[in-house]
Amino acid sequence: MPIRQVSYTSREHAESLTGTPCTAVISITDPGQVEAQLSPEFKDVLRVSFYDAVPADEYLPAPLPGLFDHTMARQIGSFTEKLQNAPDDTAIIVHCEYGISRSAAVALFIEALSAAPLAAREFAYDANQWVIDKLLRAYPTLKIDPPARQLAHERRTAERSD
Repeated sequence: MPIRQVSYTSREHAESLTGTPCTAVISITDPGQVEAQLSPEFKDVLRVSFYDAVPADEYLPAPLPGLFDHTMARQIGSFTEKLQNAPDDTAIIVHCEYGISRSAAVALFIEALSAAPLAAREFAYDANQWVIDKLLRAYPTLKIDPPARQLAHERRTAERSD
C-alpha cells in the first residue's frame, strides 16, 4: 500500500510543516488567492483552486466559475493514483483554508480510492458535499461515506484557556 496515510488540515498548519520526501500535498486555495507557501521538501504538490461552495440550485448552468468540477476531480484522482502506484510509501496531506470542508472531502475521496487510513476521520462530517458528488461522478465505483457528526469526540484532555 504505497499511500500509507491521509490527513487534512488548515492552510496555516500546512504552511508551518517541514516537508519530507515521503509526504505529498494537495493544496486547495480560493481562486485568485496567493498559493500556499509550502516547504520545498515535500515529495510532490498538487495545487487546485476552487471555492468552498455548493450551488443553491443543481440546475444552474455549468460550469460556474470557481466551483469544483470534473477536471479537478480527475486531477486529484490521477495524482492519487500516481502516488498509489509509486514504489515508495507516501503520506498525503490535503489542506484548504480552514481544514474543514474542501480538504475533508478530498481526504475522504483519497481514503476511498487508496484504502489508506484517514487520520481524524471522525471530524470529516463537514466535508463539502458538492466536492464529494463531483468526485463520485468521476469515479462511480467508489463509495465515500462521511462520518456522522455524533461520532466526533473531544480530544483535548485540558481545559481550553480563554
